[in-house]
Amino acid sequence: MNAFRTTFGGRIDRDSPLQFTFDGKDYEGLAGDTLASALLANGVHFVGRSFKYHRPRGVVAAGSEEPNALAGIDRGPGRYTPNNRMTTATLYDGLTASSQNRWPSLNFDVGALNQFAAPVLSAGFYYKTFMWPKSFWASVYEPFIRRAAGLGRASTDADQDSYTTRFAHCDVLIIGAGPVGLSAALAESETGAAIILVDEQDEPGGGLLSEPSTHVEGTPAWDWLDDAMTTLRNRNNVTILARTTAFGFYHRNFLGLTQRLTDHQEPNSANGPRERLWRVRAKQVVLVTGAIERPVVFPNNDRPGI
Repeated sequence: MNAFRTTFGGRIDRDSPLQFTFDGKDYEGLAGDTLASALLANGVHFVGRSFKYHRPRGVVAAGSEEPNALAGIDRGPGRYTPNNRMTTATLYDGLTASSQNRWPSLNFDVGALNQFAAPVLSAGFYYKTFMWPKSFWASVYEPFIRRAAGLGRASTDADQDSYTTRFAHCDVLIIGAGPVGLSAALAESETGAAIILVDEQDEPGGGLLSEPSTHVEGTPAWDWLDDAMTTLRNRNNVTILARTTAFGFYHRNFLGLTQRLTDHQEPNSANGPRERLWRVRAKQVVLVTGAIERPVVFPNNDRPGI
């Protein structure tokens, strides 16, 4: 197990193993893993199929920009969620995940036959093909399109989770808790201003989490990060929201935030609300979300393991 995992480094706890399943097969990960990192540590690179041609797909990113590694996560009756990015799905003990957009299985997918029809399935072919004969639309074309569309399948069970909402005002709302966002929070909070610091990852730090060998202000990155977080947590005028995504920036600095409260925990009725919707009005907004490197594109760059 975990034959591809490094023997040191990373933001994981090697003394805390976690059990999980993917497509019915049991695996072992560690506390601090995402579903993606745990699968990669077990040598699993093939995790999905492309939408149109059902080509093999693997993990190509490390965060919310991941386009391929999507999974359905089953947290029990009424708690199945499709299209979770494996790179942001925090691993917990007993997590049950499954691949999507394949039938009957990931390794043997009938839809992969579409690859051989690629020359005639060009972009937009359906706008011409599905117009004749007219009588085929309701009985043949529309049922086929509806069945083929989408990736994961939405649950038909009633949602068993609860959700909550909160309104807030602040002097400065900082989106992104990388080194620049943390520096802004440290500087602004010294003035006594009310600060809300938001980051979509499980813990603040941004790029510093994967770059322990770098230095910030002459201090090793992780030492600087620990000191900065200790300082901010001890300031009563600072609110830190991890696992929180800013999804909308509206008129007069009104922002919408979604905070994931319990998705990273083993399902339990006592866990509390699953998510919280924040409606925040800020005097100032600081956007420090960083950048995503665009990879070089070449033939077959989308294949697992590339």
